[in-house]
Amino acid sequence: MVQHKHVLINAKVLEPMRDPVEGCSFLTQLVKAIDMKVIQGPYSSYVNVPGNRGLTGIVMIETSHIAFHIWDEQQPGLLQFDLYTCGELKMEVVLMSLRKGFNLASLEYKLFDRADGFVLEQHGRL
Repeated sequence: MVQHKHVLINAKVLEPMRDPVEGCSFLTQLVKAIDMKVIQGPYSSYVNVPGNRGLTGIVMIETSHIAFHIWDEQQPGLLQFDLYTCGELKMEVVLMSLRKGFNLASLEYKLFDRADGFVLEQHGRL
């Protein structure tokens, strides 16, 4: 059955990831952990523009996409994370993967069901 789940995460990161290879590795491991399939990527690149400095990563999955950007100029760093899928979403695994992959100071998330608009299904903090 097609679903339309969209997770948005805002987190504070104590040791922001800066290496594009690490960014790609994180995305590859996450896709595997949530039992999804990569169709292209992952791609990751460091943006060296003052005010927007940080690591960006994206992977296209069979059911949509996963993307993140980590701004590392502030302390703690800021992580914005976005996962959209029309497949089954293992929300607990996503949160656990973020905790394992990043040294988080805090995390806030919202999970929307977008089948018919933006219905807030779940939200929380870690």
